[in-house]
Amino acid sequence: MADSSNNEFSKQIDRFETCTVTVFTRHGCHLCQVAIELLETMQPDLDFRIEKIYIDNNENLEKLYGEQVPVIHIDGEHHDYWRVDPDRFKSSLEKHRQRQ
Repeated sequence: MADSSNNEFSKQIDRFETCTVTVFTRHGCHLCQVAIELLETMQPDLDFRIEKIYIDNNENLEKLYGEQVPVIHIDGEHHDYWRVDPDRFKSSLEKHRQRQ
């Protein structure tokens, strides 16, 4: 019989690993590339996926994010725009996971 505490721990670990950080970006956006590269350096330690969504030619996303790209969401919740502050990002990611 499996230990239920180990099973619960596994579920928590799986939940953390499935966290998705979405970057709303544009093709050719230098700030976007810098933000993505920074997130990629933090990815191994913090266990999250990066999803890039290009707002080019998408009228709705253009209206929402326009000149604010890159816009960063953590599991669909707005985090920040223009730049990624590593300490603030880590703190927000941790708070997000605690609420899950």
